[in-house]
Amino acid sequence: MIVSSTSIDGARILDVEPAFDDRGFFARTWCRRELAEQGLSVEIAQESISFNRRKGTLRGLHFQTPPHDEVKIVRCVRGAILDVIVDLRPQSTTYLRSLSFELSAENHRAVYVPKGCAHGFQTLIDETEVHYQISSFYDPTAAAGHRFDDPAFAIVWPLPVSVISERDLQWPMFSAMETDGG
Repeated sequence: MIVSSTSIDGARILDVEPAFDDRGFFARTWCRRELAEQGLSVEIAQESISFNRRKGTLRGLHFQTPPHDEVKIVRCVRGAILDVIVDLRPQSTTYLRSLSFELSAENHRAVYVPKGCAHGFQTLIDETEVHYQISSFYDPTAAAGHRFDDPAFAIVWPLPVSVISERDLQWPMFSAMETDGG
């Protein structure tokens, strides 16, 4: 694996190092030891997939609150997405910064999302599937989020939103929470 830093503290890009032969290639997509050598620790509690029928589908911005906060490793295994991380850690030097990456079945890239960051994505192709490795068990009482279109995060989504859940539309605006004293 090739682990690269990003402009958000603690977030990483995980690229594969394919070994090619006549059959195609083989590559490692996750290695606890290699991640630990980079200062990243992930014990996987669960894995999930998200299947999305339509291009323009938006999911996010999601996170879990402490003590159920979670690291996520996100990879697109079919289709393509614009994947977004927002740093919500007040003590971080990259607090409120957002960062986006294209993840696709073709580039085999993954993103390591640290605890304390919100995560979301928009599908760029119909019938897109996203795979998650998650460090904490899902706890509905800790599930939280912020609006995908909050001006505080300045996220530029590449497509009009074609599908979004009612729940994702109901998340609070972070900018409103800051104005109201939070």
